[in-house]
Amino acid sequence: MKKTMTRSIISIILAAVFLLGLGFLCVKYFLDSSLWASQSYNPYMISGQGLENAGTIVDRNGVVLAKSENNTRVYHENENTRKAMLHTVGDGSYNIATAVETAYRERLAGHSTIFGYGLPESLKGNQNIEITPDSEVCTEVYEAFEGRKGACFVYNYKTGEILCMVSAPTYDPMNIPENIEDGSYLNNCISSTYTPGSIFKIITAAAGFEHIKGYETMTFECESKKEIGNYEVTCLDEHGNIELKNAFAYSCNIAFGDTALLAGKINLQKTADNMGINRNFPIGKVNTAKGNFDVKNADDISTAWAGIGQHSDTVNPAQMAILCGAIAEGGEVRLPHYVKGENSGKSGRLMSSEVAKNLGNLMRYTISDYYGDSMFEGLTVCAKTGTAEVGEGKLPNGWMVGYSTDEDAPLAFAVVVEEGDYGFYSAGPIARIAMMGCAESLRN
Repeated sequence: MKKTMTRSIISIILAAVFLLGLGFLCVKYFLDSSLWASQSYNPYMISGQGLENAGTIVDRNGVVLAKSENNTRVYHENENTRKAMLHTVGDGSYNIATAVETAYRERLAGHSTIFGYGLPESLKGNQNIEITPDSEVCTEVYEAFEGRKGACFVYNYKTGEILCMVSAPTYDPMNIPENIEDGSYLNNCISSTYTPGSIFKIITAAAGFEHIKGYETMTFECESKKEIGNYEVTCLDEHGNIELKNAFAYSCNIAFGDTALLAGKINLQKTADNMGINRNFPIGKVNTAKGNFDVKNADDISTAWAGIGQHSDTVNPAQMAILCGAIAEGGEVRLPHYVKGENSGKSGRLMSSEVAKNLGNLMRYTISDYYGDSMFEGLTVCAKTGTAEVGEGKLPNGWMVGYSTDEDAPLAFAVVVEEGDYGFYSAGPIARIAMMGCAESLRN
């Protein structure tokens, strides 16, 4: 009798475990079946099947960027537009992780939980997708790169909509070359990281505002170089006695090396972490690459150079645009997205409203009193340029990041040009085209 009772209890437990497992599997299937079906290890996906009759992709103005005709995927008639939109739209393969044709393939192809990709055409709902970028602006930006590599990312920091996302190198999805240039599958806006150079002084200045008493009124002494131990921090110019706002606008290395050391490496690390440098941000169904900032075990010279944006520092372009959007929004983050109707929502706070205000003042002064507002005609822009040394005999990468404060054009941006040298001369003109084009797109 006792054995029978024991066996009954064991049987009941096993049955309960089985039913719980089956229930869990069913729930996971209904919730995640489309995600499983779109994984790269699915032969159906690798072969490019599923898009022959897939939905149409249009931009924010209704311009058709990709559609299916006679069981064939076709793209926009203009070659430069196809190249400009490659990393957002796709090429009919699974190679570009950020492309709508990859990340949203189950929706485009009409995936069904019951039928999978074999759902009868008569039962398929709306498979079309509207994306938020303006393809005309993206084309102009792509042409402005003039064959150089890099990234341009612009988004509305109030709504999260991405208006411009261009990555180079690229290729024509209607005429895919046999030998695709290295890096062409990678969306540099979202998936790449770069040495930041002087744009990192935004983060270092934030550490100064947070941890150095009287930082707002501090002055620095720049004699073009400064010894730290047995090494030196160097600056392109001899600025003499210089106040903070000019040190930021003129990008004085001595001032920001000093700031890094005065704040202290622990506080500098904390500020960089809080501002999201060592994390990724979700953008729709994909994530940005993580940047890198690590001075926990650094000596003084390494800490100083890290505060200037060199050492082992890296950042992601979209990440920097998100940071600039947070400055514009008083420290809060509105996450970007590029498929219409998605609401990425807010993702917490990267800094206090007071720090955001102080950084905004520095960035505004850089444009209004140093570069001039004519650079972004019709917009009130706050920005920082950067020139990042990358070594190996290469020219520096050129950067420009920032945002506009206009109510009808609340835009944050990041532009990087590989081996572009000075940021103002390489990234600046591209930022101008992108920002003015995106502003016009919003205003119309």
